[in-house]
Amino acid sequence: MTEYRAHFDAVVTFVNGGDLVAHGFRLDLPSGEVSKQRLAELFVRHLGLTLVENVTLTNIETVREQHKGSRGIPFADMLSEALEGSALADSLAEQGAADAESAGPARVGRIVDLSHSIRAGLVTYPGLPAPVITPHLTREDSRSKYAPGTEFALDLITMIGNTGTYLDSPFHRYEGGVDLAGLALDTLVDLPTEVFHLTDAGSRGIPAEVFFDRALAGSAVMLHTGWDRHFGTLEYAHGAPFLTEAGARHLIDQGVALVGIDSLNIDDTEPESGGARPAHTLLLEAGIHVVEHLTSLGELPARGARFTAVPPKVEGFGTFPVRAFATLPE
Repeated sequence: MTEYRAHFDAVVTFVNGGDLVAHGFRLDLPSGEVSKQRLAELFVRHLGLTLVENVTLTNIETVREQHKGSRGIPFADMLSEALEGSALADSLAEQGAADAESAGPARVGRIVDLSHSIRAGLVTYPGLPAPVITPHLTREDSRSKYAPGTEFALDLITMIGNTGTYLDSPFHRYEGGVDLAGLALDTLVDLPTEVFHLTDAGSRGIPAEVFFDRALAGSAVMLHTGWDRHFGTLEYAHGAPFLTEAGARHLIDQGVALVGIDSLNIDDTEPESGGARPAHTLLLEAGIHVVEHLTSLGELPARGARFTAVPPKVEGFGTFPVRAFATLPE
């Protein structure tokens, strides 16, 4: 198999400050055709960098050259293609299945509640109506309807779907999109979780580069900005962190299942945004769920947690509160 390497110069900046400069860097490539963004991603993974804000590559040259063992290069995929249909591939698959069976179910440790409590008068998103809770049947009135010593409370709640911690389905953005009733449970329950702790970021927009150091396919990506500390205050509505369009596109390309954020909105809602909502537009079009107004993401590790957020099965509805939580490994 012909092997390739890239030669280039690089400047890396980080969301929490600082930079890294490299001249004449050399990196193994999985093939001779690698895009500039993909090369930047491989570079970040090779160095094990985190919280990357931007990668600028110049003087790029791809050459036929023997690999030197760069880290993070996806050779496993190349090997799988080369072995496809072979006896060795079948043997490896059988061994993998046997190992998984012998390992047994994963042990669950602490459960972390990631949802805000809903109460009468709660302001989630300034300008939207707060929930109103009224009694339909009081305990006192119920005593005349049931046997002695038996009483119930039946209450009504009137609220917009965008209340508390809630999930957006594709129907929220697209008339023909899947509604809450159509969501597959396996895209909502016990998802492997990747948490990006961004509380010391120097800018509001979360860029694509911050995700380059991890493989994210099938995961719930949690954006921990720390903005939940302002929830319920006037400050929560102004200057909130958000996911950039480039960041959303990268997560789609990675094949994530869900994206959550502990901020006012996954999009920039400031007036200068002009009302554009690229993150909602792109993620929901791709069938990727969005959970907003999360809290307590700081209690989760960067890797290893499992995320669950399930809304009620309501037809013709796009957004509704969830009880979002994460289970931590024992």
